[in-house]
Amino acid sequence: MAGAGGAYRLRCSLVGHELDVRGLSCGLFPPDGFVSVSRDRTARLWAPGGGFTEVHCMSGHSNFVSCVCIIPPSDLYPRGLIATGGNDHNICIFTVDSPTPLYVLKGHKNTVCSLSSGKFGTLLSGSWDTTAKVWLNDKCMMTLQGHTAAVWAVKILPEQGLMLTGSADKTIKLWKAGRCERTFTGHEDCVRGLAILSETEFLSCANDASIRRWQVSGECLQVYYGHTNYIYSISVFPQSKDFVTTGEDRTLRIWKQGECAQTIRLPAQSVWCCCVLDNGDIVVGASDGIIRVFTESLERTASADEIQAFENELSQATIDPKTGDLGDINADDLPGREHLKDPGTRDGQTRLIKDDGKVEAYQWSVSEGRWVKIGDVVGSSGATQQTSGRVLYEGKEYDFVFTIDVNESGPSYKLPYNMNDDPWLTAYNFLQKNDLNPMFLDQVAKFIIDNTKGQTLGNTNAEFSDPFTGAGRYVPGSSSGSDAVPAADPFTGAGRYVPGSASNTVASLSVVDPFTGNGAYHSGGAKAENIYFPKKEAVTFDQANPTQILGKLKELNGSVSDEQKLTEDDLILLEKILSITCNSSAETPTAQQLQVLWKAVNWPEDVVFPALDILRLSIRHPRVHENFCSEKDSIQFSSHLLKFLNPKGKQANQLLALRTLCNCFVSQAGQKLMMSQRDTIMSQAIELKLCGNKNIHIALATLTLNYAVCLHKINNIEGKAQCLSVISTIMEVVQDLEAIFRLLVALGTLISDDTNAVQLAKSLGVDSQIKKYASVSEPAKVNECCRFVLNLL
Repeated sequence: MAGAGGAYRLRCSLVGHELDVRGLSCGLFPPDGFVSVSRDRTARLWAPGGGFTEVHCMSGHSNFVSCVCIIPPSDLYPRGLIATGGNDHNICIFTVDSPTPLYVLKGHKNTVCSLSSGKFGTLLSGSWDTTAKVWLNDKCMMTLQGHTAAVWAVKILPEQGLMLTGSADKTIKLWKAGRCERTFTGHEDCVRGLAILSETEFLSCANDASIRRWQVSGECLQVYYGHTNYIYSISVFPQSKDFVTTGEDRTLRIWKQGECAQTIRLPAQSVWCCCVLDNGDIVVGASDGIIRVFTESLERTASADEIQAFENELSQATIDPKTGDLGDINADDLPGREHLKDPGTRDGQTRLIKDDGKVEAYQWSVSEGRWVKIGDVVGSSGATQQTSGRVLYEGKEYDFVFTIDVNESGPSYKLPYNMNDDPWLTAYNFLQKNDLNPMFLDQVAKFIIDNTKGQTLGNTNAEFSDPFTGAGRYVPGSSSGSDAVPAADPFTGAGRYVPGSASNTVASLSVVDPFTGNGAYHSGGAKAENIYFPKKEAVTFDQANPTQILGKLKELNGSVSDEQKLTEDDLILLEKILSITCNSSAETPTAQQLQVLWKAVNWPEDVVFPALDILRLSIRHPRVHENFCSEKDSIQFSSHLLKFLNPKGKQANQLLALRTLCNCFVSQAGQKLMMSQRDTIMSQAIELKLCGNKNIHIALATLTLNYAVCLHKINNIEGKAQCLSVISTIMEVVQDLEAIFRLLVALGTLISDDTNAVQLAKSLGVDSQIKKYASVSEPAKVNECCRFVLNLL
């Protein structure tokens, strides 16, 4: 549709919203309709007629609404759903025929400013709280942490499991199955919008007035310039690589074959949002509360009267030279009206003339072959920091950002404030944050009250140079940076683990059927029965050679410092505990034996592995288990084991710590400890995925499987989401078929009897990841288990 070649002209102007239109999304129902959201706290559904008519107005937010997207149809909701995000920190989900929410998603701690929907009912949200969240139906599945400032833009890519987030920290991140795979840098200011071109390419726009085209692999393919101020939104034409953008320079720009083919100016300072309908028409929303639709189609173009009314409105607009939209202006040097006799050289070119002491701005229209007046240039549009509203500060929007001088000699401080904030609480937080004397509380609160008198929430006067212009505007690089705590990202950057090829020093495992090579179930001719999952009990590492372990321990005892050295009596106590726990003896380990074991486990890293092996075996005994996993000492115990999971550590220690963690699942106290520390343990364990050691991979898969067994019992969907993400991530790198088998059993256990988990696994693309294992011939248990899992998916 985008290639039709004609110029875009006004189709219609839609009045309905009372304040800025902040978000637009093409609707699925009614066909060729769309949904708009506004600072007036409503969402509106529009259906095409001659122009468009408002079907109904949806309310559910207690503050302004900033973004919207459509959730595709499902069996339950064949017309799809509408999702809206607002400044009340909530996401409201509506059906297309009800003005009140079906349900509300709560979880973000600040404004929800972007939404994107994917297959199987997944929804991705971005927020000023620096996180993005993945939702399935009415539950939060996972939180994506890594950005250090507001997440202004989110998009789910067509390839399952891949997601993009763009932030005020100037970066874009690519996430796979909930983990950050890559960070894209290049933009010099807040990233405001994202649009998908294909499975491998996407576009971004930013406050640096540039648009970038990227490859998912990380390369920036092209940078487009044209806008003269912040770019707020970007939308792609259907079945095309052409796109449209809108921004703070009052324009909608249409890009074809990588060039700005047409510039349409609007009589509003901020053109917040745009979307492209299936028929190629472009819908834009702006700070004057009006929605305008532009079309290439002659049949759908507005009447001559309507177009004239639009041009009149445009010519009466006032343009503030401070915005920089028209370049540096010196009124004395400008030519007169005769300058408009010469034709323009390109569409959207602006020309300033001086007429009767007034400066007027004109724009060249290629399609009409004439200069169209776009406004009068005035000294200032009357906007001040007090009136402009919606100033960007530290990547977030505020109605005001005041500069407070506490004393003449000291520094000045920025105080951001929204109309619906409590002045006293804002003043208190401001003093706390800047470590200022609390005696200023009354003074600061009074200053806020005095300087916001008579203001209503969001002023709609089109003349306000709102919100990113004038003295109070955000200037990149000048903010003090976000006060959010940056989340470490273990999967990118210099600190990540790069595998070596060290060999393994610990005996391999053998576990009861169906988890062994020899004892594995092999199918006969009859129809295979699913003996694999859901697995009900934890899988443990039980194989032992006590003589060898003690021999190694005694040998290494000679090399430790005197204070750590074990006495002959200590060694006898350790031999005893090993004998009790390996031979199912009726005796119980004593407190003295447990003390010696803890002393040995605290040996230096290069010699501790035999002591860890004794711990791995003895933790299965109820007395030892109770001692280490019960509430009193459990955190010290788990923290100590986690130290050994450092990717730079010794592989023998990594392996034995993982196996010990697996064996902690044998009884209730250990399960409780492992579940309470799930986040920490899983995120540290997964860093070992890149080691080339198959025994570590098997232990990692077993740990995941044991978590799956627990999660299946309690049906914790967030826990399952984390586990599915881990399975998907490990599957990418693991070669060993025993590890793969255990991951398949874990996957089957997680999704058994849970339709939400099935949907989530599909949305992460797990089904396409595992298909290849359905054709593995040996061991047969791999392909059999894989087929059972695929049947569920």
